[in-house]
Amino acid sequence: MTSVLHIACSPKGDAAHSWRMASVLIAGLSDQNPGAVISTRRLDQSPPTLADAAFAAEMMPHTTAESARDAGALQESERLIEELDAAEILVISTPMHNFTVPAALKAWIDQVVRFGRTFHSTPTGKIGLLRDRPVYIVIASGGFFTGENPTQPDFLTPYLRAILATIGYKDIHFVTAEAMSRGPEALAAGEASARRQIAALLVR
Repeated sequence: MTSVLHIACSPKGDAAHSWRMASVLIAGLSDQNPGAVISTRRLDQSPPTLADAAFAAEMMPHTTAESARDAGALQESERLIEELDAAEILVISTPMHNFTVPAALKAWIDQVVRFGRTFHSTPTGKIGLLRDRPVYIVIASGGFFTGENPTQPDFLTPYLRAILATIGYKDIHFVTAEAMSRGPEALAAGEASARRQIAALLVR
């Protein structure tokens, strides 16, 4: 059976626009993969621990799963990495906060992007250690950040593309629901656009 991991990042929880559009996507993925097992990690309810001095100190000497399980500061990181690596499809639903990722998503990234465990450093750059798989990132924003005349900068999509490639994920697809805070008409248009993007991805 196909396993799908949904990382939900909005502080609004299941009332978030990104959650609602991700639910449409996940329903489509489930239709394509009968019997798919859906797991959801809600960062709004259980935000990851911030990487601290103990995490930094133990990261370098503990680069294997077996070693990390005995390192107190890395046990949460190891659980999150194992959960991530077990999924055959990853879905991230997130708002754009101040042009980039929200704090809870950044904290999750800092737990799973770990030297020696999910990437190696080489003289020519970092090499991901996790197998590639489809990644769908559903983004909701208050303004426009795509198109010919965006009204705000976008540091979210290039960052996520780069950081996920660092651990080996390169099959990445974005769905954007923009102008969600600009009134009912803009909201309806943004959701309709997101649904069209989802439909196009599902027929790939």
